[in-house]
Amino acid sequence: MSFFSQNNSAHVSSSFWKKYHFFILLIAAIVIKQLPLVSIPFNWLESYFHEISHGIAAILTGGSVLRIQLFANGAGLCTTQGGSIFVISFAGYAGATLWGWGIYKLASAHQRAAQIFSAIVFILLIFSIIFWGRDLLTWFILAVLAIIFLLTIKLQKVHYLQRFMQLFGLLILLNSLSSPSYLLDGRHLGDGAALASMTFIPEIVWVLIWFSLALLALYSLYKTARKS
Repeated sequence: MSFFSQNNSAHVSSSFWKKYHFFILLIAAIVIKQLPLVSIPFNWLESYFHEISHGIAAILTGGSVLRIQLFANGAGLCTTQGGSIFVISFAGYAGATLWGWGIYKLASAHQRAAQIFSAIVFILLIFSIIFWGRDLLTWFILAVLAIIFLLTIKLQKVHYLQRFMQLFGLLILLNSLSSPSYLLDGRHLGDGAALASMTFIPEIVWVLIWFSLALLALYSLYKTARKS
């Protein structure tokens, strides 16, 4: 009787998690974002994916990356040479959204996929330290992020890695939702201002586009979670 009760309890718990895991992880991500010290590494993570997206866009359009800088407050800077300025400028916020969405999707697809992707991000961070970091603060931040991903790879139970990766994806997406609004500070600096000067489309339009992309990405994950 006790054995049956335990089995039934485990089944109910598993069913509850399967049905509501997206909302549980989303609430956890929202709470983490409100915690001043705990949220810092995750702000760095979104900033890194933002800057590396600029870098990848530069390389894909025939340019090169000269330097990546990350700052303690979650800001960052990617200095590039050559390539398409339009694509590079657009790719930062859009790329961070894509990274967040992709991390969640891959982690949800298969435990092995989560493990492989975590290893790829770790290697990318090490590559960034060696070739694109130029100052102590950036090296420190990249090293902290690399250690986080190394620890997740080392998790004994791979399904825990899946949960962590899903949480990382949602945290990146939540930052992608909020960070474009920082451009609306009246200073006309940053990616939105650069795109506005190139296209004569107001900066707020670009901010709304990036916000909408992040919102659509979140909705897409929600729809997928409902079907699973």
